[in-house]
Amino acid sequence: MSKPMLLSEFTRLPPLVRARVDAGLSGAIDLVAQAAPLHHRFLRYQWFAAALAAYGGSARTVLVQADDVPAIALPMIGFGPAVARLAAVPGCYWPFRSFPAREDADATAYEVLLDTLAAEVNALRIGPVCDGDPGVERLLAAARASGWATIDRFVADSFALDMGALAAEGGWPRASTLKKNRFHEKHLAAHGALDWRFLVGGGFDAMAEVERRSWIAQRTDGDAKFTEGGHGAFWRAAAQDPVLADMFKTALLHVDGKPAAFSFDIQVGDLRYAIANSYDPAYGKHSPGKLLYWRNLVAAMAGGVRHIDWGAGDSGYKQVIGADKGPAIRDWLLLRPGMPALLGRGLRRMWARSGH
Repeated sequence: MSKPMLLSEFTRLPPLVRARVDAGLSGAIDLVAQAAPLHHRFLRYQWFAAALAAYGGSARTVLVQADDVPAIALPMIGFGPAVARLAAVPGCYWPFRSFPAREDADATAYEVLLDTLAAEVNALRIGPVCDGDPGVERLLAAARASGWATIDRFVADSFALDMGALAAEGGWPRASTLKKNRFHEKHLAAHGALDWRFLVGGGFDAMAEVERRSWIAQRTDGDAKFTEGGHGAFWRAAAQDPVLADMFKTALLHVDGKPAAFSFDIQVGDLRYAIANSYDPAYGKHSPGKLLYWRNLVAAMAGGVRHIDWGAGDSGYKQVIGADKGPAIRDWLLLRPGMPALLGRGLRRMWARSGH
C-alpha cells in the first residue's frame, strides 16, 4: 500500500493567466474594483457607463483573469481615424482617469494585458493620472520591459491636505480662523437664515443652480460640473450606482432658502477627492464658499477622513488651509512595439508640449 502524500509535498502551480476582449463594458468591472486599492474603488462599471452616456463612445473591455478570477479590467474607446487603431481609457477627468486592477495583480497579469492590447490597438491613452497610480505604474513598467514606447505630458501639480497630521498636532482649525469665520457668518446671516446641509449621493440640482450664477458659467466654456451644459449628465448617471452614490458627499449652504455655496467630494475610506466647490457671487463679500468648506473639512475630520486630494488648480486658498504640493498629474500614451513605438518616440516632444 502506497504511502499518502503530505500536503507539503505538492508543488503549487502558478495561476493560469489569460485575457479576453469583451464588447462593451464587462460585467466583471465591479468584481475587480472591489479588490482594487481602496482609493481606486470608485472605478466601477457605472463610472464608465456614465462616461459613455455623457461623452459618447463605444467601449471594449480587456479582462485579465488569473485562475478564472478577474484581475484587471481595462475599458477602452476608440478615437481618431479607425485605421490608426487608437484607444483611450474612458471616464471622468475628476479625480483621475484610470482603470481598476486587483491590488494583488502580478507582473504576469500586466504582461498578458499588454499582449492582448498589442493585438487590438497601436496606441493607448491613459490619463490624466497622478504619479504613483498603482495600476498605471505597473502597466508602464511591464510596457517598457516589453518594448512599448511610453510617453507622457505634464498636466499640472496636485495638492493634498494631510488631515491626520493636523489632527495629531491639535488646535486645527486655528482659533483665529474660527473667529474670522464667525464674523463672516454673522454678516452673511443678515441676508437671511443660514442652512448648512451635508448630503450623501445628491444635491446636484442645487449645485447646478449655484454654478449658473457663479464665475464658472460666466468665464468658462462648459466646465461647470453639474449643469446640463456642463458635466451634470455624468454625475447624475454615476449616482445611479448605490455604491458610488454612497461615496458622493455634498455640502450645501442655503441663505434664506436659496442655494448659495456648495462643496462636492468623493470619499473612499479615509480619503476624500475634492471635486468641485463654488458660490453665488451675490454673497461673495462674506466668503460663503470658504465658510462652507471649513465646515465641510471639520465634519470630514470628525468622520474619520485623514487625507484630502485637492487635485489641480487654485493653489492659493488650498495652501492657506494647509495643503502641500502632491504628485504630478500626467497624461500617458503607450505605443505597441514596432512601427508605432518608433513613431511615438519621435512624437515625444510634441506630446509633451501639448500639456498644460
